Amino acid sequence: MSWNTTAAATLENEHVLLSPLTEEHRASLHGIALDPDIWDYFVSRVDTDEDYRQFFDTALADHRAGRRVVFHITDRRTGRAAGSMCFGNMAEADRRLEIGWSWLGRDARGTGVNRQAKLLMLRHAFETLGAERVEFKTDVLNERARRALGNIGAVEEGVLRSFNYMPGGRRRDAVYYSVLRAEWPDVERRLAGREADPAAAAR
Repeated sequence: MSWNTTAAATLENEHVLLSPLTEEHRASLHGIALDPDIWDYFVSRVDTDEDYRQFFDTALADHRAGRRVVFHITDRRTGRAAGSMCFGNMAEADRRLEIGWSWLGRDARGTGVNRQAKLLMLRHAFETLGAERVEFKTDVLNERARRALGNIGAVEEGVLRSFNYMPGGRRRDAVYYSVLRAEWPDVERRLAGREADPAAAAR
């Protein structure tokens, strides 16, 4: 079975529930997505209802086409939607994929939701899919996300200069991080043992 199929599983623990994205999730994510702080370092912005419609439509189309595996995150403390996170750039032959396209609503930041979602996705990547390498990238200016990735034990690899356009026309320098299979046991211990999430999700 291909990664596109196997990766799109329901992932859960006592803290969070990650469900593959469906049309039924559109309403629950809508309200929290209109917080402008979410999109400071994102490659797109959601400022209006129309922006959200296009953003969700793109995520759902990518998910259905296998370009990304998009997850809806539920915070089990509250029973409410918390945000979204994805597997993408899945190179199954090379046993390599990326975790990203991550965003959380204001009420979920700093609560451990990001940490728990990353724990479930990394565990699924290494222990079910058999990945050898999991990548993350973020804006070089996003110090909060960079600290969070460092805190879980992801290794900073370098900066790809002038990587892509950002809303407003700025050219983003993207910084890459990774976790390798041999590093996963230590990263898992960090994620499972840390009591609070130091930062919002890397984007």
